[in-house]
Amino acid sequence: MIQVLFVCLGNICRSPMAEALFRDLVKKEGLTHQITVDSAGTSDWHIGSPPHKGTLNILKDYHINADDLVCRQFTKEDFKAFDYIVGMDESNLQNIYKILGQPEHPKIIRLLDLTNHQKDVPDPYYTGDFQETYDLLNEGCQLLLEKIKKERL
Repeated sequence: MIQVLFVCLGNICRSPMAEALFRDLVKKEGLTHQITVDSAGTSDWHIGSPPHKGTLNILKDYHINADDLVCRQFTKEDFKAFDYIVGMDESNLQNIYKILGQPEHPKIIRLLDLTNHQKDVPDPYYTGDFQETYDLLNEGCQLLLEKIKKERL
């Protein structure tokens, strides 16, 4: 089983949106028995909470299931459990490295490094632009799935 973890700061906007999007793509490709998906935040601010209303609304607009999304914090154990740890921005990557107590590792990537766009997914908690975040995550998630299929399936 291939395990993918999306990580942002609070786990209420970007990473749960990416989790739901990627899970939807995996389902449409018929790969749910081969790939599992989760998300986490590097902070502990929202543990146990549902995602931000803006995230839930945009996912609903695109008919993507978000019913079981619950915020949790990234831990050292996640490094062992997941094959791909996907950060939303450079700050998230630095926080991941700090939590793990180790430098960069090939299984830790920044999502938009797979695209031709800017390097960081903007945080809609601050920008208010959930559509822009959705569009960037959608493209990044599609390319991530292609990468996984090429490397692992």
